[in-house]
Amino acid sequence: MTSLEFCHELDFSKINFTERKVRITHPKTIIYGPPKSGKSYLIFDYLSNFDASEYLYIDLNDFRNDKQEIIANLEEYTFRNKIKLIVLENYEFDFKIPYCDSVVISSKEKKTLLGFKNVYVTALDFEEYLLHENKNHNITQSFNHFFKYGNLPESLKISELHLLNKLQEILINTTKDSTSLEILKILILNIDEKKSLNQLYTSLKNKIKISKDRFYEECQKYENEKIIFFIPKYNQERSSKKIYSYNQAFFSAITHDKKLKNELTNIIFLELNNKYEDIFFLDYIDFFIPSKKLAFVSIPFFNSLFMQNQLKKMKKTLMEFDIEELTIITISNSEEMILENLKISVLPYYEWALS
Repeated sequence: MTSLEFCHELDFSKINFTERKVRITHPKTIIYGPPKSGKSYLIFDYLSNFDASEYLYIDLNDFRNDKQEIIANLEEYTFRNKIKLIVLENYEFDFKIPYCDSVVISSKEKKTLLGFKNVYVTALDFEEYLLHENKNHNITQSFNHFFKYGNLPESLKISELHLLNKLQEILINTTKDSTSLEILKILILNIDEKKSLNQLYTSLKNKIKISKDRFYEECQKYENEKIIFFIPKYNQERSSKKIYSYNQAFFSAITHDKKLKNELTNIIFLELNNKYEDIFFLDYIDFFIPSKKLAFVSIPFFNSLFMQNQLKKMKKTLMEFDIEELTIITISNSEEMILENLKISVLPYYEWALS
């Protein structure tokens, strides 16, 4: 059996799919996003609109598939078998795609092809997580699991005993060698920290042998693939940026340290990143959305009586940038307060994320 014949026999009609906030709606689509975010399952959902004989699903990372054979015969096979949909998973844009009514491509990063629509797939936000989850019926239990073990769809199907090992495995499979892994680890260890790439490089070269070019190249790759995010300070693009990961649970998978505030701020960033493009930070303000004049601050355990000095510092920044609304996001605290005529909402993450 040839690789194309094998791929043509695949049938995904019996795979269970839970709805996501994004889906494939255009016949020519490039779907991209970080590892294990659910790209393949969105493709399986789209395939359910076709008979199995009408589509050709090719995973170019499948060792069983002979890529050169596929390249040589794909156009003729598509025409001869009247294929209506070609799926190219892990396509590297290195060979010509034959004409077909519908073509769906999965990629590590955003690409531009004439006539194709891009669909960005993130890991689960908290609302999607609740739809996928069927173990915990108490929202605080669900949040605790989400916070500790992360936002990847498959984290809901693996026992807690093996979850951290699975997260380590994902990091290893995401990187091409031990140097690449060490670069990714140092980025994750510094989530919600204001660090320059030069600071991180200097720290890492004391541990391993690495060139500056290699370090910067890998950081750019992780940013392009939406694995790592670098958030600038407002109106100070050249200043050190804050670092975030697409899954905060990677932090606890690579260290015994606990940074509750950093991890909470990371999941707040991910929620905001699904809604806004213009995200910055300010002094004493974790996130600033200038287009909406909104500010967000992460304080895991908020107590207004012990936060007066910090609130005054926030107030100065809020006035300077004409911010109209401040939301303080916590683990479990909730209250409304007024600071010199400015209304401040204090909400637990799970309430804020679902509001």
